Amino acid sequence: MLLELGRDGGSINNHPSKLWTVAAHSPVEKRWSELTPRELYAFLKLRTDVFLVEQGVDETELDWRDAEPETLHCWIETTTADGAAEIAAYLRVLFDAEAEHADAHRVIGRVVVHPAHRGTGLAQVLLGRVIEQFGHESLLLHAQSYIAPLYARVGFEPFGAEYIEAGIPHISMLRKGAARPGAALGGR
Repeated sequence: MLLELGRDGGSINNHPSKLWTVAAHSPVEKRWSELTPRELYAFLKLRTDVFLVEQGVDETELDWRDAEPETLHCWIETTTADGAAEIAAYLRVLFDAEAEHADAHRVIGRVVVHPAHRGTGLAQVLLGRVIEQFGHESLLLHAQSYIAPLYARVGFEPFGAEYIEAGIPHISMLRKGAARPGAALGGR
């Protein structure tokens, strides 16, 4: 299956020069106990390469939230020219027993795209998968301000003032839960 997305990761624009054709690799979803050492290493390396090396974030990347039983790791894997597997995009979904804001117990974080795959819509594919699975619940994230429009396109709304985290401007964003189809009829 192929997915056409705007180069900016936004909705499809029918102008041919604005389309990318992205192989819609099925996002992989796993909990900590299901991860292989290679998978764990691959997404931790991507996060480290981008957040620590590229962006110079000086905060602790390994916070043990990855290992919580409720944490869902979601990524898209691609194959490099030499045939090696590579993680092209990643995010995690945390569960907080006590909501940080409103009724949002699920927190999306560590959204990262490999530099070679930026602008191809892979982050939006992962967000779509998370919304498909958890969209009936309110979702929270703390976005780097420059990328907030990506999250707005999938229903997140900013709240509060912009703030600096790890030396980078951020804005908190909330996506209110939507009723599941059939919920009014007693469905789950």
